[in-house]
Amino acid sequence: MITKTADSKGRINFGKHFANKTFIIEQIGETEMKLELARVIPEREAWLYQNPEAKESLLKGLRQAKARQFSKSPPDLAADQTLVDEIEDSE
Repeated sequence: MITKTADSKGRINFGKHFANKTFIIEQIGETEMKLELARVIPEREAWLYQNPEAKESLLKGLRQAKARQFSKSPPDLAADQTLVDEIEDSE
């Protein structure tokens, strides 16, 4: 256990190890707080973490790319456009 003293503005320095980190601060009681390291993701990317199928598909693609496992055939742009049109029509 270590003791730290807040400065005149209420700040506590945790040292270089925690520099530029984001924390979740939970007030447990009047004299107790819990700090937990956190990562923040942009709102526009949150859907990926809420959709396990899409996330696994993305991770699979990244693993394949890392292993240099690429498709032998060119993309089917007509089929892709058909899918885009269907998605846009359903919105």
